[in-house]
Amino acid sequence: MALPAVASRSILAFLVFQCAPAASAAAQAPVRVACAGPATSLPVIDSARLMRDVAALADDSMEGRKVGTAAGARARAFVLAQFRVMGLDTLPRGALESFAAPGGRGNGANVIGLLQGRTRPGRIILVTAHYDHLGVQGGAIYNGADDNASGTAAMMAIAAWFHANPPQNTMMFVALDGEEEGLLGASALVRDHAVPIDSVLLNVNLDMVSRSVNRQLFAVGPAHYPGLLPYLSAVACRARVTLMLGHDKGWSGSEDWTMESDQGVFYGAGIPFVYFGVEDHADYHKPTDDVSRIDPGFFAAATRAIALFVAQVDANPAAAASARGSTGMVKGPL
Repeated sequence: MALPAVASRSILAFLVFQCAPAASAAAQAPVRVACAGPATSLPVIDSARLMRDVAALADDSMEGRKVGTAAGARARAFVLAQFRVMGLDTLPRGALESFAAPGGRGNGANVIGLLQGRTRPGRIILVTAHYDHLGVQGGAIYNGADDNASGTAAMMAIAAWFHANPPQNTMMFVALDGEEEGLLGASALVRDHAVPIDSVLLNVNLDMVSRSVNRQLFAVGPAHYPGLLPYLSAVACRARVTLMLGHDKGWSGSEDWTMESDQGVFYGAGIPFVYFGVEDHADYHKPTDDVSRIDPGFFAAATRAIALFVAQVDANPAAAASARGSTGMVKGPL
Protein backbone atom coordinates (compact mmCIF):
# COMPACT_ATOMS: atom_id res chain seq x y z
CA MET A 1 0.00 0.00 0.00
CA ALA A 2 1.21 3.48 -0.75
CA LEU A 3 2.25 5.71 2.13
CA PRO A 4 -0.89 7.10 3.77
CA ALA A 5 -1.52 10.79 4.17
CA VAL A 6 -1.17 10.50 7.95
CA ALA A 7 1.46 8.82 10.06
CA SER A 8 -0.63 5.82 11.04
CA ARG A 9 -4.02 4.44 10.17
CA SER A 10 -6.38 4.44 13.12
CA ILE A 11 -8.78 1.84 14.40
CA LEU A 12 -11.85 2.16 12.21
CA ALA A 13 -15.55 2.18 12.71
CA PHE A 14 -17.90 0.52 10.33
CA LEU A 15 -21.21 1.14 8.68
CA VAL A 16 -23.93 -1.30 9.65
CA PHE A 17 -24.53 -3.72 6.81
CA GLN A 18 -28.23 -2.98 6.52
CA CYS A 19 -27.62 0.77 6.22
CA ALA A 20 -28.74 3.39 3.75
CA PRO A 21 -26.14 4.71 1.25
CA ALA A 22 -23.20 6.20 3.11
CA ALA A 23 -23.69 9.70 1.76
CA SER A 24 -26.73 10.11 4.01
CA ALA A 25 -25.87 7.68 6.79
CA ALA A 26 -24.55 8.59 10.21
CA ALA A 27 -21.23 7.11 11.27
CA GLN A 28 -21.66 3.74 12.96
CA ALA A 29 -19.72 1.52 15.32
CA PRO A 30 -17.60 -1.39 13.99
CA VAL A 31 -19.49 -4.40 12.63
CA ARG A 32 -18.69 -7.42 10.51
CA VAL A 33 -20.46 -8.13 7.24
CA ALA A 34 -23.64 -10.05 7.98
CA CYS A 35 -24.19 -13.45 6.38
CA ALA A 36 -27.05 -13.49 3.90
CA GLY A 37 -27.77 -15.02 0.52
CA PRO A 38 -26.97 -18.37 -1.08
CA ALA A 39 -24.47 -20.70 0.58
CA THR A 40 -21.92 -21.02 -2.22
CA SER A 41 -18.85 -23.21 -1.87
CA LEU A 42 -15.48 -21.52 -1.45
CA PRO A 43 -13.09 -21.88 -4.40
CA VAL A 44 -10.24 -24.29 -3.72
CA ILE A 45 -6.79 -22.80 -4.18
CA ASP A 46 -3.32 -24.30 -4.02
CA SER A 47 -2.16 -22.97 -0.65
CA ALA A 48 1.34 -24.42 -1.04
CA ARG A 49 1.78 -22.61 -4.36
CA LEU A 50 0.39 -19.45 -2.78
CA MET A 51 3.14 -19.53 -0.17
CA ARG A 52 5.82 -20.41 -2.74
CA ASP A 53 4.83 -17.44 -4.87
CA VAL A 54 4.78 -14.94 -2.01
CA ALA A 55 8.13 -16.28 -0.76
CA ALA A 56 9.65 -15.88 -4.24
CA LEU A 57 8.43 -12.29 -4.59
CA ALA A 58 9.53 -11.33 -1.07
CA ASP A 59 12.91 -13.05 -1.26
CA ASP A 60 16.03 -10.99 -0.57
CA SER A 61 17.09 -11.59 -4.18
CA MET A 62 14.20 -9.35 -5.28
CA GLU A 63 15.78 -6.47 -3.28
CA GLY A 64 12.44 -4.90 -2.41
CA ARG A 65 11.05 -4.76 -5.99
CA LYS A 66 11.41 -0.98 -6.39
CA VAL A 67 9.90 0.41 -9.58
CA GLY A 68 12.45 1.17 -12.30
CA THR A 69 15.18 -1.06 -10.87
CA ALA A 70 16.72 -4.35 -12.02
CA ALA A 71 15.16 -5.96 -8.95
CA GLY A 72 11.73 -4.70 -10.00
CA ALA A 73 12.34 -6.20 -13.43
CA ARG A 74 13.19 -9.57 -11.83
CA ALA A 75 9.90 -9.52 -9.93
CA ARG A 76 8.07 -8.61 -13.13
CA ALA A 77 9.69 -11.50 -14.97
CA PHE A 78 8.55 -13.87 -12.23
CA VAL A 79 4.94 -12.70 -12.49
CA LEU A 80 5.02 -12.87 -16.29
CA ALA A 81 6.36 -16.43 -16.14
CA GLN A 82 3.51 -17.47 -13.83
CA PHE A 83 0.92 -15.89 -16.15
CA ARG A 84 2.42 -17.84 -19.06
CA VAL A 85 2.41 -21.11 -17.12
CA MET A 86 -1.29 -20.56 -16.41
CA GLY A 87 -1.94 -19.98 -20.09
CA LEU A 88 -3.42 -16.49 -19.70
CA ASP A 89 -4.06 -14.58 -22.91
CA THR A 90 -2.48 -11.18 -23.54
CA LEU A 91 -3.56 -7.93 -25.12
CA PRO A 92 -2.75 -7.38 -28.82
CA ARG A 93 0.06 -5.05 -27.70
CA GLY A 94 1.51 -7.80 -25.47
CA ALA A 95 1.59 -8.73 -21.80
CA LEU A 96 3.69 -5.76 -20.62
CA GLU A 97 2.75 -2.09 -20.47
CA SER A 98 5.75 0.12 -19.80
CA PHE A 99 5.88 3.61 -18.33
CA ALA A 100 8.63 5.94 -17.15
CA ALA A 101 9.78 5.42 -13.59
CA PRO A 102 10.42 8.51 -11.45
CA GLY A 103 13.86 9.99 -11.01
CA GLY A 104 15.12 8.83 -14.40
CA ARG A 105 15.45 5.25 -13.14
CA GLY A 106 14.25 3.74 -16.41
CA ASN A 107 10.88 2.08 -16.86
CA GLY A 108 8.32 0.35 -14.74
CA ALA A 109 5.81 -2.03 -16.29
CA ASN A 110 2.45 -3.60 -15.59
CA VAL A 111 1.93 -7.29 -16.34
CA ILE A 112 -1.44 -8.04 -17.97
CA GLY A 113 -3.19 -11.39 -18.40
CA LEU A 114 -6.64 -12.18 -19.77
CA LEU A 115 -9.22 -14.93 -19.58
CA GLN A 116 -11.98 -14.47 -22.17
CA GLY A 117 -15.53 -14.70 -20.87
CA ARG A 118 -17.64 -17.55 -22.20
CA THR A 119 -20.99 -15.74 -22.38
CA ARG A 120 -20.23 -12.06 -21.68
CA PRO A 121 -16.80 -11.42 -23.25
CA GLY A 122 -17.60 -7.73 -23.70
CA ARG A 123 -17.62 -7.15 -19.94
CA ILE A 124 -14.42 -7.10 -17.93
CA ILE A 125 -13.82 -7.78 -14.24
CA LEU A 126 -10.48 -6.14 -13.51
CA VAL A 127 -8.45 -7.82 -10.74
CA THR A 128 -5.36 -5.90 -9.66
CA ALA A 129 -2.49 -6.04 -7.17
CA HIS A 130 0.73 -4.05 -7.10
CA TYR A 131 3.97 -6.01 -7.05
CA ASP A 132 6.42 -3.18 -6.35
CA HIS A 133 7.68 -2.18 -2.92
CA LEU A 134 10.25 0.15 -1.35
CA GLY A 135 13.55 -1.39 -2.48
CA VAL A 136 16.70 -1.08 -0.40
CA GLN A 137 17.05 1.79 2.07
CA GLY A 138 19.98 2.41 4.35
CA GLY A 139 21.38 -1.01 3.46
CA ALA A 140 18.17 -2.77 4.57
CA ILE A 141 16.00 -4.71 2.14
CA TYR A 142 12.31 -3.90 2.37
CA ASN A 143 10.90 -7.22 1.20
CA GLY A 144 7.25 -6.19 1.43
CA ALA A 145 5.89 -9.69 2.01
CA ASP A 146 2.45 -8.49 3.06
CA ASP A 147 2.76 -5.21 1.13
CA ASN A 148 2.22 -6.41 -1.48
CA ALA A 149 3.81 -9.70 -2.48
CA SER A 150 0.77 -11.18 -0.75
CA GLY A 151 -1.78 -9.45 -2.96
CA THR A 152 0.16 -10.37 -6.09
CA ALA A 153 0.42 -14.03 -5.09
CA ALA A 154 -3.28 -14.09 -4.17
CA MET A 155 -4.20 -12.55 -7.53
CA MET A 156 -2.20 -15.24 -9.32
CA ALA A 157 -3.96 -17.95 -7.29
CA ILE A 158 -7.34 -16.48 -8.23
CA ALA A 159 -6.30 -16.37 -11.89
CA ALA A 160 -5.31 -20.04 -11.70
CA TRP A 161 -8.71 -20.93 -10.24
CA PHE A 162 -10.57 -19.11 -12.99
CA HIS A 163 -8.37 -20.72 -15.62
CA ALA A 164 -9.60 -24.08 -14.31
CA ASN A 165 -13.16 -22.75 -13.91
CA PRO A 166 -13.70 -20.52 -16.97
CA PRO A 167 -15.53 -17.27 -16.22
CA GLN A 168 -18.69 -15.95 -17.84
CA ASN A 169 -17.23 -12.43 -18.09
CA THR A 170 -13.76 -11.59 -19.32
CA MET A 171 -11.25 -11.46 -16.48
CA MET A 172 -8.27 -9.12 -16.69
CA PHE A 173 -5.53 -9.78 -14.14
CA VAL A 174 -3.00 -6.96 -13.82
CA ALA A 175 0.11 -6.90 -11.64
CA LEU A 176 0.68 -3.17 -11.26
CA ASP A 177 4.04 -1.48 -10.83
CA GLY A 178 4.83 1.81 -9.12
CA GLU A 179 2.01 1.92 -6.58
CA GLU A 180 4.34 2.90 -3.77
CA GLU A 181 5.46 6.03 -5.63
CA GLY A 182 2.05 7.41 -6.54
CA LEU A 183 -0.18 4.73 -8.15
CA LEU A 184 1.92 5.01 -11.30
CA GLY A 185 1.03 1.69 -12.94
CA ALA A 186 -2.71 2.11 -12.44
CA SER A 187 -2.49 5.63 -13.82
CA ALA A 188 -0.62 4.37 -16.89
CA LEU A 189 -3.18 1.62 -17.43
CA VAL A 190 -5.98 4.19 -17.61
CA ARG A 191 -4.02 6.91 -19.40
CA ASP A 192 -2.71 4.63 -22.16
CA HIS A 193 -6.11 2.96 -22.71
CA ALA A 194 -4.62 -0.47 -22.10
CA VAL A 195 -7.94 -1.24 -20.41
CA PRO A 196 -11.16 -0.46 -22.31
CA ILE A 197 -12.64 1.61 -19.49
CA ASP A 198 -16.21 1.56 -20.80
CA SER A 199 -16.22 -2.24 -20.65
CA VAL A 200 -14.94 -2.65 -17.09
CA LEU A 201 -17.68 -3.80 -14.75
CA LEU A 202 -15.71 -3.67 -11.50
CA ASN A 203 -12.20 -3.36 -10.12
CA VAL A 204 -11.20 -5.81 -7.38
CA ASN A 205 -7.93 -4.63 -5.84
CA LEU A 206 -5.79 -6.68 -3.44
CA ASP A 207 -3.25 -4.93 -1.21
CA MET A 208 -1.98 -6.53 2.03
CA VAL A 209 -4.01 -9.71 2.55
CA SER A 210 -1.76 -12.15 4.40
CA ARG A 211 -1.88 -11.37 8.13
CA SER A 212 -4.28 -10.10 10.76
CA VAL A 213 -4.13 -10.74 14.47
CA ASN A 214 -7.92 -10.70 14.72
CA ARG A 215 -8.44 -12.41 11.33
CA GLN A 216 -10.22 -9.39 9.87
CA LEU A 217 -10.23 -8.73 6.14
CA PHE A 218 -11.64 -5.36 5.09
CA ALA A 219 -13.76 -4.82 2.00
CA VAL A 220 -13.45 -1.15 1.11
CA GLY A 221 -15.83 0.49 -1.35
CA PRO A 222 -19.42 -0.50 -0.57
CA ALA A 223 -20.09 2.84 1.13
CA HIS A 224 -19.67 4.30 -2.35
CA TYR A 225 -21.64 1.46 -3.99
CA PRO A 226 -24.18 -0.06 -1.57
CA GLY A 227 -25.48 -2.32 -4.35
CA LEU A 228 -22.31 -4.41 -4.02
CA LEU A 229 -23.09 -5.39 -0.42
CA PRO A 230 -25.12 -8.54 -1.27
CA TYR A 231 -22.03 -10.08 -2.89
CA LEU A 232 -20.09 -9.56 0.33
CA SER A 233 -22.89 -10.90 2.51
CA ALA A 234 -22.93 -14.11 0.48
CA VAL A 235 -19.15 -14.41 0.90
CA ALA A 236 -19.47 -13.80 4.65
CA CYS A 237 -21.56 -16.97 4.96
CA ARG A 238 -18.61 -19.09 3.83
CA ALA A 239 -15.47 -17.07 4.52
CA ARG A 240 -13.05 -18.41 7.11
CA VAL A 241 -11.97 -14.87 7.92
CA THR A 242 -14.02 -12.07 9.46
CA LEU A 243 -15.14 -9.90 6.58
CA MET A 244 -15.43 -6.24 7.60
CA LEU A 245 -16.69 -3.02 6.04
CA GLY A 246 -14.91 0.30 6.40
CA HIS A 247 -12.29 2.79 5.32
CA ASP A 248 -14.26 4.31 2.47
CA LYS A 249 -16.58 7.17 3.52
CA GLY A 250 -18.88 7.97 6.40
CA TRP A 251 -16.82 6.05 8.96
CA SER A 252 -16.40 7.39 12.46
CA GLY A 253 -12.78 7.45 13.64
CA SER A 254 -11.58 5.82 10.41
CA GLU A 255 -9.23 6.82 7.62
CA ASP A 256 -10.65 6.79 4.13
CA TRP A 257 -8.64 4.37 1.97
CA THR A 258 -10.50 5.17 -1.24
CA MET A 259 -7.46 6.82 -2.84
CA GLU A 260 -4.68 5.07 -0.91
CA SER A 261 -4.08 2.16 -3.26
CA ASP A 262 -4.54 1.51 -6.97
CA GLN A 263 -8.33 1.35 -6.78
CA GLY A 264 -8.27 5.13 -6.36
CA VAL A 265 -7.28 5.57 -10.01
CA PHE A 266 -10.11 3.37 -11.25
CA TYR A 267 -12.55 5.10 -8.91
CA GLY A 268 -11.48 8.39 -10.47
CA ALA A 269 -12.18 6.93 -13.91
CA GLY A 270 -15.73 6.03 -12.88
CA ILE A 271 -15.15 2.32 -12.25
CA PRO A 272 -16.73 0.83 -9.09
CA PHE A 273 -14.29 -1.02 -6.87
CA VAL A 274 -13.91 -3.27 -3.88
CA TYR A 275 -10.49 -3.15 -2.25
CA PHE A 276 -9.53 -6.05 0.01
CA GLY A 277 -6.84 -5.53 2.62
CA VAL A 278 -5.89 -5.56 6.28
CA GLU A 279 -5.10 -2.75 8.66
CA ASP A 280 -1.53 -1.67 9.31
CA HIS A 281 0.64 -3.90 11.49
CA ALA A 282 3.93 -3.39 13.28
CA ASP A 283 5.95 -4.34 10.17
CA TYR A 284 4.13 -2.03 7.72
CA HIS A 285 6.70 -0.26 5.52
CA LYS A 286 9.56 -1.68 7.56
CA PRO A 287 12.35 -4.11 6.64
CA THR A 288 10.70 -6.65 8.96
CA ASP A 289 7.74 -7.20 6.60
CA ASP A 290 9.04 -10.68 5.77
CA VAL A 291 7.45 -13.98 4.78
CA SER A 292 8.10 -15.34 8.27
CA ARG A 293 5.50 -12.85 9.59
CA ILE A 294 2.74 -14.09 7.26
CA ASP A 295 -0.08 -16.20 8.70
CA PRO A 296 -0.44 -18.96 6.07
CA GLY A 297 -3.87 -20.02 7.31
CA PHE A 298 -5.28 -16.50 7.23
CA PHE A 299 -3.60 -15.82 3.86
CA ALA A 300 -5.18 -18.86 2.21
CA ALA A 301 -8.57 -18.13 3.78
CA ALA A 302 -8.48 -14.49 2.67
CA THR A 303 -7.54 -15.50 -0.87
CA ARG A 304 -10.41 -17.98 -1.04
CA ALA A 305 -12.87 -15.37 0.24
CA ILE A 306 -11.74 -12.86 -2.40
CA ALA A 307 -11.95 -15.53 -5.09
CA LEU A 308 -15.51 -16.29 -4.00
CA PHE A 309 -16.40 -12.60 -4.20
CA VAL A 310 -15.10 -12.41 -7.77
CA ALA A 311 -16.95 -15.62 -8.64
CA GLN A 312 -20.19 -14.17 -7.20
CA VAL A 313 -19.86 -11.06 -9.36
CA ASP A 314 -19.02 -13.16 -12.41
CA ALA A 315 -22.06 -15.42 -11.97
CA ASN A 316 -24.51 -12.63 -11.10
CA PRO A 317 -23.26 -9.36 -12.58
CA ALA A 318 -26.51 -7.37 -12.47
CA ALA A 319 -25.79 -5.53 -9.20
CA ALA A 320 -22.25 -4.67 -10.30
CA ALA A 321 -23.59 -3.51 -13.65
CA SER A 322 -26.07 -1.29 -11.82
CA ALA A 323 -23.26 0.25 -9.78
CA ARG A 324 -21.25 0.74 -12.96
CA GLY A 325 -24.26 2.23 -14.69
CA SER A 326 -24.48 4.89 -12.00
CA THR A 327 -20.99 6.13 -12.97
CA GLY A 328 -21.14 5.78 -16.75
CA MET A 329 -22.02 3.50 -19.61
CA VAL A 330 -20.74 -0.07 -19.60
CA LYS A 331 -20.74 -2.03 -22.82
CA GLY A 332 -21.89 -5.58 -23.39
CA PRO A 333 -25.13 -7.36 -22.56
CA LEU A 334 -25.97 -8.84 -19.18
